[in-house]
Amino acid sequence: GSFSDVFLFQISRKDFDGFKEIFHRFLQVKGPAVDWAKINRPPEDSIQPYEKIKTKGLPENIAASLNKLAVVKLNGGLGTSMGCKGPKSLISVRNENTFLDLTVQQIEHLNKTFNADVPLVLMNSFNTDEDTKKILQKYKHHRVNIHTFNQSRYPRINKESLLPIAKNMGMNGENGEAWYPPGHGDIYASFANCGLLDKLLAEGKEYIFVSNIDNLGATVDLFILHHLMSQPADRRCEFIMEVTDKTRADVKGGTLIQYENHLRLLEIAQVPKAHVDEFKSVTKFKIFNTNNLWISLPAIKRLQEQNAMELEIIVNPKTLDGGLNVIQLETAVGAAIKSFNNALGVNVPRSRFLPVKTSSDLLLVMSNLYSLDAGSLTMSKKREFPSTPHVKLGSSFTKVQEFLSRFESIPDMLELDHLTVSGDVTFGKNVSLKGTVIIIANHGDRIDIPAGAMLENKIVSGNLRILDH
Repeated sequence: GSFSDVFLFQISRKDFDGFKEIFHRFLQVKGPAVDWAKINRPPEDSIQPYEKIKTKGLPENIAASLNKLAVVKLNGGLGTSMGCKGPKSLISVRNENTFLDLTVQQIEHLNKTFNADVPLVLMNSFNTDEDTKKILQKYKHHRVNIHTFNQSRYPRINKESLLPIAKNMGMNGENGEAWYPPGHGDIYASFANCGLLDKLLAEGKEYIFVSNIDNLGATVDLFILHHLMSQPADRRCEFIMEVTDKTRADVKGGTLIQYENHLRLLEIAQVPKAHVDEFKSVTKFKIFNTNNLWISLPAIKRLQEQNAMELEIIVNPKTLDGGLNVIQLETAVGAAIKSFNNALGVNVPRSRFLPVKTSSDLLLVMSNLYSLDAGSLTMSKKREFPSTPHVKLGSSFTKVQEFLSRFESIPDMLELDHLTVSGDVTFGKNVSLKGTVIIIANHGDRIDIPAGAMLENKIVSGNLRILDH
């Protein structure tokens, strides 16, 4: 009917077909997508410890395996949650380097070291595409081939009427709010539709390594790559999901379960309300998905042609600025694990999961806890405990600009376990924080931590102004 007519001529036909498919599935599904009684813990051999995969060592010709790999970074997100305009990947995280800079440095280093040709593929969204493409000029003379493609653009629908809120196909003014990129599960369809899948297959690529561009721990791991390449042809592993042990901070992360004889990703949004606490328990579900994924290209091609990937729908409710309630239908890239043959979870060290979601994360990666080498961050040898400190910065630190203005230099945090900062607080040069440090400036007060201060297991409160004379 008229619903289709409005869209057909202007929106890309593929986007419309994709939306129509997910919308119809959404209308048919009632209640939670999983039957809790059918959920089992994955069998022992379906989640391998990283150590076991590492013991295989590496062959002489690992370059041959690298030449069959492409790296895909999910680059659809904006920096809004950190108070930045434009793509999140263009925020500086370390020595003026952005997420994108670090990614390019890593892959360039790989290509030079092994004389290989690993391309970088960026999955952009309509929110990030233009700004990202402008910046790519910068890497023209780097030894890495960069490709981009775009996630689909789907219409947001009114929560009550279930009709699109778009007035027309444009992206201007209020109508810009009418569209959304439908989650990273869209990678399979948009990657195939744009022709890149076929292009990479024609170049002899066999696997992609997919990860979020804000996960600084997601570097190409040669041991996992070798594990994939060394499987017998009839038992080719088509999908590896890197998982890692849950800590208290990760209770909301998706987990791997056994369901109807397949490994399956279970997200908190799919859990019936009565079972949410059970889902969050660290004992029943010990691991969570890092969203570092290794996926077979021929398998993606096969499944796309058969239209065989029924990814669970995540219904994401949003309230727009004007107060209108809408829903956006999304899918997750990891949910496809159930459709691939011989899928495997690999339990990797926590160091492969280092996402920068907040300014608290940013403080950690800018500090001397990490050292930077060829685009890769590694925990400093000088830190005695391999675990990262727990950092909670209050709302005065949310925006990156404001965060930076509150530190004359990033404190020494090598011996820090826990830091909580709340209120109007600034840090002078060369401050050192150790053990548990809690700094709380009440409303109307301000605390300036003096240059050179060493705080070890201290609670700081009250009012302390240090002004230039």
